[in-house]
Amino acid sequence: MGGESTTRTAPRSGGTGRGPVGGGTGQRLSGVAVALGLALFLGGFAWAAVVYRPYTVPTSSMTPTIGMGDRVLAQRVDGGEVRRGDVVVFRDKSWVADAPVVKRVVAVGGDTVSCCTKGRLTVNGKEIDEPYLKGGPAEITNFPTVKVPEGRLFLLGDERQGSLDSTAHLTDAARGTVSRSDVSARVDAVIWPAKGMLERPTGFEALGPLSRPGPLRTIVVLIVAGAVLVLAGGAYGPIATRAGRSRARTRTEPAGVR
Repeated sequence: MGGESTTRTAPRSGGTGRGPVGGGTGQRLSGVAVALGLALFLGGFAWAAVVYRPYTVPTSSMTPTIGMGDRVLAQRVDGGEVRRGDVVVFRDKSWVADAPVVKRVVAVGGDTVSCCTKGRLTVNGKEIDEPYLKGGPAEITNFPTVKVPEGRLFLLGDERQGSLDSTAHLTDAARGTVSRSDVSARVDAVIWPAKGMLERPTGFEALGPLSRPGPLRTIVVLIVAGAVLVLAGGAYGPIATRAGRSRARTRTEPAGVR
């Protein structure tokens, strides 16, 4: 009797065997992850474009908070939303002919502002703690008490010794104040160099509520989450294919004789 030679080979992927790891379900989940990631990523940028405007600050008048040449993101706001302590972007032809200006609001309509008591700015008789000055001097020479008219704002640069702010316009008809309607945006963060969100002006809380931060943190989370989902979903295909081939090779038995 002659011997019978046979070979046995495990099924390859495809046909009646199983496909790549995760199969069709994994591929569908990968597609969903990429689609959702793109929606979050592009949606975050679109939201930011609607809510925020970028500005480059050309002077050092807001140091140490914002340095000369720093790039900031400012939330588009109505002047009526501005509160004490906000760093705002505005245009006033009596200050600068044709360019936006960035300064900090220290008093609003109806307030009385003066400087200084024990080295601190005084608003409505209260000494204001300004930690964002980082220990720099608050004292400003030749700064008489000013009563801010309703609907107007009194603004200072954080670099108090050299800033051309409201104190440089005290002889103007408006006594250095700016109309709320001239404000177009409120600065939320310094993005270049990456200093992050501005420090909260907590020293003004005793005089009234502060502005709430804009949605910048939420927007950043959406963009980062979207990027992670796109990368993870896009990487699934090559990883699953390689894993599937590895498993197929493992299941293949070598030829035998019996």
